[in-house]
Amino acid sequence: MIEGLNTAEAQEKLSVFGFNELPSAKPKSIWRIALEVMKEPMFILLISCGVLYILLGDYREGIILLSAIFVIIFITFYQYQKTEKALEALKKLSSPRALVIRDGKEMRIPGREVVPDDIIILNEGDRIAADAKVLDTINLTVDESLLTGESLAVRKNLYSDSSDTHGIVFSGTLVIQGKGFAKVFATGTKTQFGKIGICLQSIDEDETRLQKEMKVLIKNLFLIAIFISIGIIATFYFTRGYFIQALLNGLAAAMSILPEEFPVILTVFLALGAWRLSRKNVLTRKPSAIETLGSATVLCSDKTGTITQNKMEIATIYDGQEIVTAKDTSLTQGYPAIS
Repeated sequence: MIEGLNTAEAQEKLSVFGFNELPSAKPKSIWRIALEVMKEPMFILLISCGVLYILLGDYREGIILLSAIFVIIFITFYQYQKTEKALEALKKLSSPRALVIRDGKEMRIPGREVVPDDIIILNEGDRIAADAKVLDTINLTVDESLLTGESLAVRKNLYSDSSDTHGIVFSGTLVIQGKGFAKVFATGTKTQFGKIGICLQSIDEDETRLQKEMKVLIKNLFLIAIFISIGIIATFYFTRGYFIQALLNGLAAAMSILPEEFPVILTVFLALGAWRLSRKNVLTRKPSAIETLGSATVLCSDKTGTITQNKMEIATIYDGQEIVTAKDTSLTQGYPAIS
């Protein structure tokens, strides 16, 4: 009989190594979302004019200007929260439970409570909760496609040394046949699956092409609006002598040149795109993902090799009239291998 940890040892290791889960990004608060929305130049101008109208007693104009900002913030926040709740629900559903030996008996615990040196029992259909060394096996076969991309299941043997991956089972993989006992040696971010998650978190998100073009357009319009506004303020002040009225006229001219509808249209369109994608069971919470999915015309996929070899090569091309193979270099010129 293989003996596992007792409850006291498991609690001690849990306090040392932490829960068997990947760190997730903290959800954005409503204040952070509002700050991101109001960073745009036209919103700063919109807020300035709204506050100025209220200070001067024209509450109607001020409230109308400020209400546009709250509508856009509400749309952005609602879509973000909706996606976050769906992702959290999926995260709970996908969290595997593990059958371990504790205090000399079998018990099923949440996968996040598995600790190093735990003995996990693997049965057909189980999602493996942590990286572990195989101690005993009866025709144990594991689908590792989630980790390696290989479509064929891998037969597992008894663990001999760290270079023999056939004696190790990995977190996130699926038992499709047989039974086995394994001793956990890595949990959380220490697993192979966790290392991939850490690498993904370190990826910096670039602005989309649409966002870059919008910023250039807004910047140019903003500079033009400043010069025209200064000219109107100076002309009105020196001809009539009312500085406050001159300032309001200058800001009104700037707002007419710098249309605040740009962020409204951009936000509403992306929100509608996210809503349409959600109806097709596709979750999105980044504008870059919505724009990329919306502009995709060709989806290129590969069964194996893309992940294991970090390489994808074009084998055949169809241009609408003829099929060209990669061996014909004269015709496939301009279609290099994708890696």
